Amino acid sequence: MQPTNHNIMQSGGVPIRLWTDGVPVEEQAREQLIKTSQMPFIYKWMAVMPDVHLGMGATIGSVIPTKEAIIPAAVGVDIGCGMMAVQTTLTANDLPDNLRGLRIELEKAIPHGRSATRGRGSNRDVGAWSNPDGTVKAGWTTLVDDFNYLCQKHPKLKNTNNLNHLGTLGTGNHFVEVCLDETNQVWIMLHSGSRGVGNAIGRYFIELAREDMRKWFINLPDKDLAYFAEGTEHFDDYWFAVGWAQRFAFKNREIMMENAIKALREVIAKPFEARVKAVNCHHNYVEKEEHYGEEVFITRKGAVRARVGEYGIIPGSMGAKSFIVKGKGNEESFCSCSHGAGRVMSRTEAKKQFTIADQITQTEGVECRKDAAVVDEIPAAYKDIDAVMHAQRDLVEVVHTLKQVVCVKG
Repeated sequence: MQPTNHNIMQSGGVPIRLWTDGVPVEEQAREQLIKTSQMPFIYKWMAVMPDVHLGMGATIGSVIPTKEAIIPAAVGVDIGCGMMAVQTTLTANDLPDNLRGLRIELEKAIPHGRSATRGRGSNRDVGAWSNPDGTVKAGWTTLVDDFNYLCQKHPKLKNTNNLNHLGTLGTGNHFVEVCLDETNQVWIMLHSGSRGVGNAIGRYFIELAREDMRKWFINLPDKDLAYFAEGTEHFDDYWFAVGWAQRFAFKNREIMMENAIKALREVIAKPFEARVKAVNCHHNYVEKEEHYGEEVFITRKGAVRARVGEYGIIPGSMGAKSFIVKGKGNEESFCSCSHGAGRVMSRTEAKKQFTIADQITQTEGVECRKDAAVVDEIPAAYKDIDAVMHAQRDLVEVVHTLKQVVCVKG
């Protein structure tokens, strides 16, 4: 086993291993971790990444291994949220001097923000969806069929926005960026997940799990730790549904990336190749994996899988660096790494503390919105990405360092 650099916190449950050397961990997050660690089906220990902070349902930046049970609220409602990045053959010299036109073209190409819910596709029949160039994407028919099957068993899900958000970015910390790496090569990077339909699936099954706990008189340290036991009907349905949402999220990022590449071609006349290198990874999800000789469910709540040689993406804030990384396969972390810098304050607190002038200063050199609606995403609301990367130096190695020059926020 390779040398490792982390602390161990005893909790009254399984041990909690924290890769947080040099980065702050709020007390509320520690309390939330302790409650989760006391669940009887946690396997061996929990792993905590350096971007850790208090979350809804479970602590963001935590890796939760379970035997014969899954906690839906730990997976959360942004099921399959993750990152995609592609390297192009363009260099910094190929970009226009004024990047505002490129940002506007990206905003036109990819529905984003709350208006995306009323945008492209919102009135279309589920089975007839096609992307803007008129071709049905590979795997779409299977997604539709599987969603219809899910709705037959759980009709309430049919009354959501269904699949209408496919190809849309969303709100909050979701983004599309044009970045330059250490050799001034141009990359496109984006962050999004399963959108409204994943949210509906998450909320629906979280409530079902709570109902199961009430039905069986199971007392929990926190209602968000309601779970499904393997082999029960609701477990099987949730496993199917969460897998579907994760496939939807993966496809959503692929479609947005294709449209982002087209937007670049609209602005940049020079022919170029995209996908010279490409990474597409989840950081809010659950998978069945083998660890220490046993098959277990691994819930990564704001964490990326980092097996030996496996590529991942760790973004900083909209004014900082981001990283393309390669996993070192550290088993003590269940082969995981952080999913970003991690917040140091809530969105509400950020809006209280910072002004538009602060946002302008902290995003200098980045072509992005600089208004009141995005102050909650100000770089100072996030941890120092360099400290976060140092704390997980035994989990990943840096392959590329990216600096954004254009950022589209959801």
